[in-house]
Formats: sequence, C-alpha cells, structure tokens
Amino acid sequence: MAALEIDRPSAVFRVSRRSNFTDSEQLSSFDSVVKVMGDDPDGGMLSWDESVFRNEHVFEIDYVPETFSHRAGQMESLSYALRPAVRGSRPLNVMVRGPPGTGKTTGIQKLFDEVGAQTSDVRTIRVNCQVNATRYSVFSRLFEGTFDYEPPSSGISFKKLFGQIAEKLVEEDKVLVVALDDVNYLFYENEASDTLYSLLRAHEEYPGAKIGVIVVSSDPALNVIDELDSRVQSVFRPEDVYFPVYDQPEIVDILDERVARGFHDGVISLETLEYVATLTADSGDLRVGIDLLRRAGLNAEMRASRTVEREDVESAYEKSKYINLSRSLSGLTDTERTLLAVIAHNDGEQAGDVYEAFHEETDLGYTRYSELVNKLDQLGLIDADYAEVDGRGRSRSLSLSYEKDAVLARLE
Repeated sequence: MAALEIDRPSAVFRVSRRSNFTDSEQLSSFDSVVKVMGDDPDGGMLSWDESVFRNEHVFEIDYVPETFSHRAGQMESLSYALRPAVRGSRPLNVMVRGPPGTGKTTGIQKLFDEVGAQTSDVRTIRVNCQVNATRYSVFSRLFEGTFDYEPPSSGISFKKLFGQIAEKLVEEDKVLVVALDDVNYLFYENEASDTLYSLLRAHEEYPGAKIGVIVVSSDPALNVIDELDSRVQSVFRPEDVYFPVYDQPEIVDILDERVARGFHDGVISLETLEYVATLTADSGDLRVGIDLLRRAGLNAEMRASRTVEREDVESAYEKSKYINLSRSLSGLTDTERTLLAVIAHNDGEQAGDVYEAFHEETDLGYTRYSELVNKLDQLGLIDADYAEVDGRGRSRSLSLSYEKDAVLARLE
C-alpha cells in the first residue's frame, strides 16, 4: 500500500490507497484518505483506514434503490402494460416520457426485475440508445440478450440477425419486451422509424413472435409519434406514462434514503441535506443531487472530516452541475466532438462562418455539417437560432448552451 504525503500549513496529510489512479474525479471507491498528524487530540478527524461512506456504490448513477419512492402511479401503469406478457401474450407498447433524472430508467429496471421474479417466459432487454444509435446495433444488443453472446462483428446481415432472434423466441415460446432507453438518440440518427417498424411488424414475418416495445425519451422537445413514419404510426399506439420533475420535498426524501444507506450515521446534517436538495431542484435532475452527495463525501474525506459540511457541497457542485453535459458528451463521435469544439471557439458566429472553420478541420461537406449541427441542437448542447443578417437574409447563429470553459475542459 503506497502512501502520499502532502504538505499543509498547519499539518501533514498522509493519503493511503490500494492502487494508483490518474483522475480522482472518476474514482468510484477508495480507502478513506487522510490522517492529520498531531492535530487531532479529541479523535474528531478521520484516521487513514476510516471513511465517511458506509456504501459508496449507493451514490453511483447505475445504482438501483431497494425502494422507488414517489413513482407509484407510473409503476402501476407500466405493470398494467406488461401484464399480458406474464400470461404469455404480446404486451401493450408504452411510451415513457420525462426530463432527465426523473426516474425513468430506474423504473424500467425495477419493472424488469419484478417480471423476471414472476416468470422465466418473458425476456426483458434494455437497450441504451445513446450507445446503440442504429437499427443494426439495437438488434445486435437484442441478439446478445437472447443468446448470451455477441453476434459476429461482420458478415451477418440485418435480416439474418433479426431472423435468428425471432426464431429463438418462437422456438422457446417466450415473449420479448424491449426497452429503447433514450430513444431520442435513434431519432437524431434517423434510425427510429426503421427500428420500431422491424420490432412492431416482427409477428407478420415470423408468426408466433411476440414482442412488446417500451420507448423512453428524455427530450421534452421531441414528439415521438409525430416524428415517426406513417407506416409506424399506423401500428404504434402506445400507453403514455409521464415522469415529472421531482419537487423539493420528494428530493429530500429520496436523497435522505441514499444518505442513510450510503453514509455512516451523523455524517450529514438535515440542514446540509436540504441545501443539496435545493441545488438539485434548481437543476431539475435528481442525478445531480446523487452525484453531489458522493463528491461532497469525498471532499469531506480529503479534509479528514467525519462530517460533510456546506463548504464540501459548494465545492462539489462545480463538478456535479455539469453531469448532464458530461453524459451528453460521452455519446458523441469524434467528428461531433470536433464540431462542438469549433463552435466553442466561434461561439455566437453565423453557421456559414463556423462551417469554414469546421471544414478546415475535417474536410466534410456542408450537408453533413448541417446534420451534425441539428443533432447538437437537439441534444441541447448548442442553440442554433435563426436571425436576420444584413445582406444575407435569414441565417443561423450557433452558441453553446453551457459555459465555454466547461465544454472545452470536458472535450479534452
């Protein structure tokens, strides 16, 4: 176990850890950290082998809580739609809507866990469309979930891939429920209609195939039904389940449960928790509050403190408030990241001027450039607003939706 000594004006801090790491912001767990030498007569500071965390995993984004509060109505609607699947029939299709950080993904995961506990005759597969943003990649994920191994990386057509999935369902007489999480990414790539058409029409080409679809959208500006082709609209009549933003009392309640499970007793006061809830409510995204608690706990440990104070929260918020930005950037291609960097360096300029700079970087044509601009706009990373320009008619100006330094720092 290595030890790192850091000089301080009033004390020497000794940080112990099991392994080296290059980016402490990405560290999910480390042995607690700090011991103040000769400055802790009352034992009120953390020793090198102590932590404020009881279970740090509780504050990770992919953690599924044991209790799912303030979403009883939504869960009842989802359960109603999937009830036929448990009886061996094709379930109702569902459209789940709501802003980011309102419990949609957690709700789907809880629902799938409940279905799995009731029957083995229903196969449930959640597809992250931010990662799988084409029809082929969606069905590759479904293939993996059906056969427990990945399809060949090349040499297999979509028709054959789809056929093997459908034939397996018919052979085993199982119902497949597909959740297309963040389906808005399929729309950004113009892949949504083809993907849904293949799923919804599967029983026509493969009699006996029973597939239900849950589409999950976090884009409030996206009208899923209106954006689909007419051939899909004619067969897609989903139940509508809306997840609203949590209000502050609900946020306090949810975060308080995370605190009880994730921190040791007495680590965070009610006053500090309510401050975290206020910042979370301002962001509209519960994930900000969860990430904020984790980072604040790490800050407290770096101070060798047994308690999380307001100063720890304030310092952590400078990182946590950009959780949506970081998540959106993680799904961008290299070309899209290049364009965003160009826009950052030409913030507020006309689209034509930005294109000139982008073309120098990539040599791509204007048509592809325009498609990429539209995607960044839809993702909420930029604002592409039309305005009258002297001598040029109407033209779009491109501006960042976030602070320039925050964007560029996360693109590096």
